[in-house]
Amino acid sequence: MALMITDDCINCDVCEPECPNEAITMGPQIYEIDPHKCTECVGHFDEPQCQQVCPVSCIPFNPAWRESNEQLMLKYEQLQAAAKN
Repeated sequence: MALMITDDCINCDVCEPECPNEAITMGPQIYEIDPHKCTECVGHFDEPQCQQVCPVSCIPFNPAWRESNEQLMLKYEQLQAAAKN
C-alpha cells in the first residue's frame, strides 16, 4: 500500500528530498504523497525513507491504497522505465 501524510505534518521539509520516486510534493497546506508514484521505497531501500526521517511520525500506510510487495515492485519497474524515456 502507498503511504500518506496526516494533518500532524509540520512542513519540516525533510521527507520530500528523501523520496526516490518524487512522490512527495507540497500540497495546499501540508506535504502530500502521490499513491501512483509511492512504492514504499521498494526497489530502492528496505524501508520507506520518508517514515525514517519524519520527526513527528505522521506518515502511516494508506489503508485505502493496498498493494502487495509484487505490485510495488512492478510499479517501481514501471516508474524506472518511464524515467528513462
